[in-house]
Amino acid sequence: MRIEDQPGYVLHARPWRETSLLVEVLSLDHGRIGLLARGVQGPKKQPLRAALQALQSIRFDAVLGGELAQLRRAESQDVAPRLHGQAMLAGFYVNELVMRLAPRLDPLPELYFAYAGLRATLDQPDASLAWSLRRFERDLLEALGFGFDWATAADGEAIDPAARYRLDPLQGPLRLLSERSSNERRGLATGAALLAMAEDREPSSTELASLRLQMRAVLLHHLGGRGLKSWEMLGELGRGKG
Repeated sequence: MRIEDQPGYVLHARPWRETSLLVEVLSLDHGRIGLLARGVQGPKKQPLRAALQALQSIRFDAVLGGELAQLRRAESQDVAPRLHGQAMLAGFYVNELVMRLAPRLDPLPELYFAYAGLRATLDQPDASLAWSLRRFERDLLEALGFGFDWATAADGEAIDPAARYRLDPLQGPLRLLSERSSNERRGLATGAALLAMAEDREPSSTELASLRLQMRAVLLHHLGGRGLKSWEMLGELGRGKG
């Protein structure tokens, strides 16, 4: 199958043999796709190598004949975000998350556009990095068919903004009984944060921070219990600092 003039975002590229690259791309019409880019070494191939860096927006031609497609052409559509510090780690995290969870060759346009929106915020100094990541995690789960109703608890009751909730990967928000200890409550999401997610409205930094551990638990379930390398590096990211 020929793939022509397809828009995509580069998730990852690594050397293969002496002159080639193995590239993972999130494409609009074909979902996550693996590309074999042959012969990318040498000064004349510098524009191609630049187009195949992580987070780069590209248009490409390829021929799909197996699990990997043979790359025929790739051109940059803009300048990839120049990221540093926590923003760079966030980009690494998002790319790793997509590569682990998005199946190959399964068109997911909602995920493609969610990724585009997240990418546009990574190098914006006035954007909340933690909020951008929580929104992307929510949209990723929805695109993959794992989403749930953020405004309604698993028992069908409306979310109480003053209550605390555990996010069950299969059932959705489960309200914590009021007599539980303060330590147990501290690691749970606030109802106010869940309602903000439902309304796509950035919550306060305190409410936002309450989502981080619960969202990680949901993602870990769908990752089969095997965590991400980027989680080891993110540290305090998502505690309202980014």
